[in-house]
Amino acid sequence: MDLTTLRSFVAVADNGGVTRAAGFLHLTQSAVSMQLKRLEELLGLELLDRSGRSIALTPSGEQLLGYARRMVALNDEVITRLTDQAFEGEVVLGVPHDVVYPVIPRVLQRFNTSFPRVSVNLVTSNTRDLKAGFAKGAYDLILTTEGTAGEGGEPIHEMPLRWIGAVNGSAWRQQPLRLGFCRNCIFRASATAALDEVGIEWDMAVDSESDRTVEATVSADLAIGVLLEGTQPAHQEVIEHGGVLPALPVQQINLYGADRVRAEYVGDLANIIRQGFAALRPAQLRAAG
Repeated sequence: MDLTTLRSFVAVADNGGVTRAAGFLHLTQSAVSMQLKRLEELLGLELLDRSGRSIALTPSGEQLLGYARRMVALNDEVITRLTDQAFEGEVVLGVPHDVVYPVIPRVLQRFNTSFPRVSVNLVTSNTRDLKAGFAKGAYDLILTTEGTAGEGGEPIHEMPLRWIGAVNGSAWRQQPLRLGFCRNCIFRASATAALDEVGIEWDMAVDSESDRTVEATVSADLAIGVLLEGTQPAHQEVIEHGGVLPALPVQQINLYGADRVRAEYVGDLANIIRQGFAALRPAQLRAAG
């Protein structure tokens, strides 16, 4: 059905006649009359009762009016959502490297569908740098991986830490144990504390600012590292050490910034992020939550 004719029909019903509707629509009376005639011919129904001094709706016209209002309103909502300048803007989202996949690409896709005129600037870094930048106002939202949420942080997911090594590697059997961590890795302190607690000697085989350097060293079986379960690359694997290495703590994924959003669409992005990580939980836990 042609939305122009439906808009004219709604205008006639709202304004009580063709003349006023034509003025409202900035059209001639003959143009509005022709549109109404085409609509009646399309449906094979009389929509207007022209027997009186003023135009009234027939029962069929009254039934169509409700649908016509909804169709015109939905059309206008779509046009407004896609073109209105009010939906233009940018969100700066900070995410640790190791929790980008698999959730964040899906989040960005969903958000773009709802807000195609809003740009999301995704920045990946480590938790310490993200929190420092957030404190200075560099980000609208950030995710962190921490043992517990800091002030203003909202826990949205939990993931266990695991010892990671090269595929079929043996570095975890060496004495002293050789470790590979970035200098700013927030898991570093947890790992070394766990080793110290059980009396395992260790050396830092690689101490770099580069995640790629650490990844290459661990993948070459020259050291072991620590990652969130399920985030290891294909050329590394969780070490099945049979209790030789100490257990590591569970880490929370925390969301910061959702309590101080400056634009409505930032709050919508926060909701999509929550839903994305909630989908990672087992079904029974999602139901309980």
